[in-house]
Amino acid sequence: MRLYDTLTAQKRDFAPLGDEVKMYVCGITPYSPSHVGHAMSYVYFDVLRRWLEAKGWKVRHVQNFTDIDDKIIDRAQREGLTARELADRYIAEYFEDMDALNVQRAHVYPRATESIGLMIEIIVRLIERGHAYVSQGDVYFRVLSAKGYGKLSHRTLEGMMAGARVEPDPGKEHPMDFALWKAAKPGEPWWDSPWGKGRPGWHIECSAMSIHYLGETLDIHGGGQDLIFPHHENEIAQSEAYTGKEPFVRWWVHNGLLRLGLDKMSKSLGNLITIKEALARFSPDALRLFFLSSHYRSPLTWSEEGVASAERALERLRSALRDGPGPANAPSFDASSFASRFAQSMDDDLNTPQALASLFDLAREINRAREGGANVAGAQGVLRHLAGILGLTLQEPVKADLTARPFIELLIEVRGELRKMRQYALADRIRSRLMDMGIALEDTPQGTRWRPLE
Repeated sequence: MRLYDTLTAQKRDFAPLGDEVKMYVCGITPYSPSHVGHAMSYVYFDVLRRWLEAKGWKVRHVQNFTDIDDKIIDRAQREGLTARELADRYIAEYFEDMDALNVQRAHVYPRATESIGLMIEIIVRLIERGHAYVSQGDVYFRVLSAKGYGKLSHRTLEGMMAGARVEPDPGKEHPMDFALWKAAKPGEPWWDSPWGKGRPGWHIECSAMSIHYLGETLDIHGGGQDLIFPHHENEIAQSEAYTGKEPFVRWWVHNGLLRLGLDKMSKSLGNLITIKEALARFSPDALRLFFLSSHYRSPLTWSEEGVASAERALERLRSALRDGPGPANAPSFDASSFASRFAQSMDDDLNTPQALASLFDLAREINRAREGGANVAGAQGVLRHLAGILGLTLQEPVKADLTARPFIELLIEVRGELRKMRQYALADRIRSRLMDMGIALEDTPQGTRWRPLE
């Protein structure tokens, strides 16, 4: 298997350093609902893990939650919640969304707030080694001390400064120095440290959590291309300075970004479509098929027409499984060449568009072979197996039972009361179960509406 590495900017033959693949993927900052850009990224890394496991490797998958952050603090204060309460709500919602999308759960989901002690230990060592310094209760990483700073984003320090338009900060030795620890501001959550009350900077969190759960050298570190700089660049600098080992990560894997029009889809820009909104209109398989029809490193523009087209295309795969396998005593149709094509595509830097092409070709030939009198039971099993590696269930669409209207409306009423009591996890569970029954909910200023899924 050849996998593209952002650091070396080339595809390289992949093999783990030890007897398992150590894979860390940057997780969400839980301050609002997850959107379809998140869905795309985590579907890609889900498929990467599935393929690695299909090839016989054991994978240890760790994905964090950044549960302390300026945005979390600001929103929690506006809503009269603690930062923990707000994070708990959106973490629960995230799991509902990922389960609906058939994204396998990581083995560990560490939270930043649970790793503060290790972050402080790392910062102390960085100060002792001359890689960090204290300034008025803040602690900054000294970028000039980092060997090869800029190697991941392939930029010089001068180019970074020009591109970022960094404002001078009298507390920093160099404008590009970044915060490892931030002194507490009034009304913010804080932890005790050798430098006073405060909280960690963003970048140090992932170094601490990945090293704690996976060790000082990772096989794969994943995330969106928007994290290459500064987040992952800074992770490399502080992690290698702390451990004294290179490389911190053997393969940096970054997915392209999902765009809505000309802009990337992001919470900060406010131009997003939540996963729940998308799932109210389309099946999980259709969303996965839409994402996987584009190579993971390429940008993708969100298109409801594109997802609707994927929904229709799924029928071609389902039809190959829906009809019977043909006469049991007839010659069997051999699908091995399609499985080989699928494997070759996936081994070529996870080329899911080509892998999908082999599935659709296999589905077409299953139908032809069955019409010709062949037994296609084995080929149908191959189709199910390969589709499963892509996380596609190929389940038949659920039709809503409209005779249950009073029951549906009662559940919606209960859900509304739960939301008023801020029992968001239970409310989201009701929404998810209704979706499983073929019922889509739409929350509007006038109340919650429901309709059968198309």
